[in-house]
Amino acid sequence: MTDHGGVTPARETPDRRVDVVVIGAGQAGLSAGYHLRRRGFDPINRAGERARSFVILDAEDGPGGAWRHRWESLTMSTVNGIFELPGQAVPNVDRTAPSRDVLPPYFADYEDRFQLHVRRPVRVRSVRRSAPGRDGPGPDRLVVVTDRDGAPHRPDLVTDLDDPSPETWAARYVINATGTWTRPFWPYYPGHETFRGRQLHVHDYVAADEFAGQRVVIVGAGISATQLLEEISRVTDTLWVTRREVEWETDPAPENFSAAIDKVAERTARGLPPQSVISVTGNYRAPWIERADERGVLVRHPMFTRIEPDGVRMPDGRLEPADVILWATGFRPAVAHLAPLGLRTPEGGIRVSDGRALDEPRLFLIGYGPSQSTVGANRAGRDAVRAIVADL
Repeated sequence: MTDHGGVTPARETPDRRVDVVVIGAGQAGLSAGYHLRRRGFDPINRAGERARSFVILDAEDGPGGAWRHRWESLTMSTVNGIFELPGQAVPNVDRTAPSRDVLPPYFADYEDRFQLHVRRPVRVRSVRRSAPGRDGPGPDRLVVVTDRDGAPHRPDLVTDLDDPSPETWAARYVINATGTWTRPFWPYYPGHETFRGRQLHVHDYVAADEFAGQRVVIVGAGISATQLLEEISRVTDTLWVTRREVEWETDPAPENFSAAIDKVAERTARGLPPQSVISVTGNYRAPWIERADERGVLVRHPMFTRIEPDGVRMPDGRLEPADVILWATGFRPAVAHLAPLGLRTPEGGIRVSDGRALDEPRLFLIGYGPSQSTVGANRAGRDAVRAIVADL
């Protein structure tokens, strides 16, 4: 018999009880860990018998979250909206340095400085409510089932983690900070499977040079799409397509951004699938957009109607040849492990307000909906911990 995550539990009773489990060690997860430490919580391996405890579980092999996987040309000068982690500034580095080289060491240093003792690689299979008879005393807990017992970031500080079998945690609260990077969204178009060329998502993009001499169709209207359009068009021929006409904004006015956050928050509170903030704020004429426009490559075409072996069929019936289709079509929240809680609405979202699941108040989702931005993730981590402290 397996649980909802497809894992056969090695034990009926959760191995360890903890006040808070944080799932994910990206910007939001580390922010939550920082504020837990400030509020007197200790990592589980250091917590005394009476201390409030927490554990951070991370699926990555090392620190850095999604920054470990960004494309090599995404430098510290072109990345959108880096915001420092609470309590420690981003180091003063060469602005031309790739973000994937700068930020993971910054995250690693942060974990060590605040002694967060992140356990990795640990993948959470499922989160469910505890059940009398199955989980022993404490029916007020959420049970977090992992794929295996992971090692902390500083293994020299812990000596009792030699058991390789799947480990479960019984938590009073769960802070889910899994982000979206592991769930790239691929929209389906007729003929998708017939294309003879290469299709890839921004998730798997490395560098423009690999497309030299090939015709590249770039799909999407967001920041990634326009950045990569400007970059790839320098080495080869491109065709940029979007579902809707792009409306350019002149500058990112703070009041516009605040209004956009409110709109996304309203959607998540109703249980609608969260939109990205940029889908509400619109596109601003960032430097790379101006450069693309100056070179005459910022030419938007309507979305194709189908994919054919040698290209894409446009609405007017003509065939645009293509060797590569690059899908810059965004990401979706990585929350499949929360399915056993039964929180998904008929519309496909989870009802969340101020970072808290309305239908399961022991669960917080940060870096979700209105807190997808780095500054939003910081605030969401702080607010989740404040709410937990208020409850306790």
